[in-house]
Amino acid sequence: MDSLSAYSMTIGIIILMVSWIDLLFRSAKEDFAWGLCTALLPPIGYTYGLLRLDIARDSWVMALLGSTLVILGIT
Repeated sequence: MDSLSAYSMTIGIIILMVSWIDLLFRSAKEDFAWGLCTALLPPIGYTYGLLRLDIARDSWVMALLGSTLVILGIT
């Protein structure tokens, strides 16, 4: 693994974590149960974000960017 792919994966993972924390705060602000589900089961939280794009659009954009960087870092 060269340094560029390691850097890409590191930045991608950091962006993914920030998007999950952002989604956690947004979902907990709207409904405590969704906030708890997002905290304990992140895939369910991202499903909630997909269903409520009016609230969680920024989280989804960050998640897609982070996922793209991680995938580019692997290849």
